[in-house]
Amino acid sequence: MGKFRKSILLAGIVSITASLGCNPFGMGIFTPIPVPPWVTERMEEKYCHKNDHRTPILPPIRDGFPPPVCEDPPDEAAILRAMPHVVRGVPYFYEEFRDDIQIVSERLVDKIDPVRFFPLIGPAQLHHCHWKCTIYYTETMESGYPFPFQCRKPRVQVVYIDKDHLHLYAGTSPQAQESVARDLTGN
Repeated sequence: MGKFRKSILLAGIVSITASLGCNPFGMGIFTPIPVPPWVTERMEEKYCHKNDHRTPILPPIRDGFPPPVCEDPPDEAAILRAMPHVVRGVPYFYEEFRDDIQIVSERLVDKIDPVRFFPLIGPAQLHHCHWKCTIYYTETMESGYPFPFQCRKPRVQVVYIDKDHLHLYAGTSPQAQESVARDLTGN
């Protein structure tokens, strides 16, 4: 009888230990998997901002009208996404912040290439719009342990952004240009 009680007690202890955490798969499919915090940031960059690196296709440039110019600079969110990432620190040991951000954008290139054939698109003209974006900010590095300190430095970062796009080419006849523009706008 003593051996039976010991074996039952031992089986109970093993089952409790296996279900509490000594067994890495004790919770079955509900076992938490450690995920680094920057994984969600990289997934957001990949899936939420798909159009940052895509080339838009615009209606043709019409004869007799002035050629289009690059008037829209890149938005601040796209510029900040193009900057190098902040160094990932350990809270209270080393942290880095960017404050007082000011952005100055200037157009470097605004030219339209001659017509050529692009696969999956057809004949089109490439409109080059290159921007130089200068970012002025204050970099703050701070630590709370073992020696508390805070260091603030003014920084300047330059980011070059290309906002190239394609203009379809419909030929020289106004009727063909109008029909392509009508097809693109859906009117």
